Amino acid sequence: MAKRESIYTKDVILVMIASFCFMFSNMYCNPLINGYAQKLGASSTFAGVIAGMMSLVAMFLRPIAGNMTDRFSKYRLASIGGLLSFIGVSGYVLAPNSGLLMLFRLINGTGYVLCTVCMTTWLASLVPLSHVGEAMGLYGIMNALAMAFAPAVSINLYHVIGYRHAIIISAASALLVAIIVQFVSDRSVPKNKPRSNRYGHIKIIQKNALPVAAMTALFAIPYFATQADIVTYVEQRHLTIAVGAYFMIYAAVLLVIRLCLRTKFDTVRFGKWLIASLIANIFYLIMLSIMQTNWEMALAAAGMAMGYGIIYSVCQSTALMLAPQGEQGLASSTFFLGIDIGMTLGPILGGLIDEYLPLKAFYPVMLIIVPVIFIIYLADRKELNSAVSRH
Repeated sequence: MAKRESIYTKDVILVMIASFCFMFSNMYCNPLINGYAQKLGASSTFAGVIAGMMSLVAMFLRPIAGNMTDRFSKYRLASIGGLLSFIGVSGYVLAPNSGLLMLFRLINGTGYVLCTVCMTTWLASLVPLSHVGEAMGLYGIMNALAMAFAPAVSINLYHVIGYRHAIIISAASALLVAIIVQFVSDRSVPKNKPRSNRYGHIKIIQKNALPVAAMTALFAIPYFATQADIVTYVEQRHLTIAVGAYFMIYAAVLLVIRLCLRTKFDTVRFGKWLIASLIANIFYLIMLSIMQTNWEMALAAAGMAMGYGIIYSVCQSTALMLAPQGEQGLASSTFFLGIDIGMTLGPILGGLIDEYLPLKAFYPVMLIIVPVIFIIYLADRKELNSAVSRH
């Protein structure tokens, strides 16, 4: 048999490192921004608006970023996105009041949108089409590690050195993004411009990726509800567990799973991944419902890694595989639109459940996503399962 070609080129490694720095910068600030806004004089409501501005901006700018990614150099967009994130986060440090903090949050959000869309598409363009699934799995590992590690560092550090000094680390991480991408040789300049629709306007979504984005949004709702509310959930239930370790366990389990399955993302059909992820989602939601000790918490975190953590990469690679070559940036933005919707609805749903239903119903109510996801899959199963055969 011919020796398998490695995807670990210098360019791939550099883009992955830049992606880690970018995600670290954004996830680092998320746990701090609400309290920092209130310290600068914002009311609780306005502080919540400032905190949620990233995902709100993202939902509106995703289609623009997707079309730009299909038309311009990924290197150029990543450089601009990294610099905008650096300017935005640096502004957090210098902002004298919550109004200016909101402005810099908008700038940071714009950089966030550019980087998430163009870096995913850039990485996919650097590997053979037959290894896009594996590349997205590794890209997901970098994101998952950043999403777990960054909040743990920021939460512990700001207690020691304060908000402003702690946020400097986030600004430095954003600056590293703009620096690292300068050393990537393949600037990924589109050779063929995508065709506009018959009315001459830019496309808002990539239609082949739409079912994937819908399922991604539904899977993301309990994930982001947990990210926002698990500490409060544990406190309200008066549980004596090390809840701060939840997402670290999630990241560790996800790292092991993705490394073991990295080549399977390009060969196993979507339906098999979906069924396994739905079972894992049911498991971790039940474990969080009955959680009493650290053992149940660890099992829930592992179940989340096998559920949301795996289907995230599967959906991301499937969206890219289903899209025409000239619309992969748009497919990436459509996928991330699903993430943005889940990131927005998750905490909102969590708040509504907490206010209007008994605490014990918090996670069981979220099981409603399971049949809805399965219905979407049944409606598009032929197209979704054909993705791995389009190499």
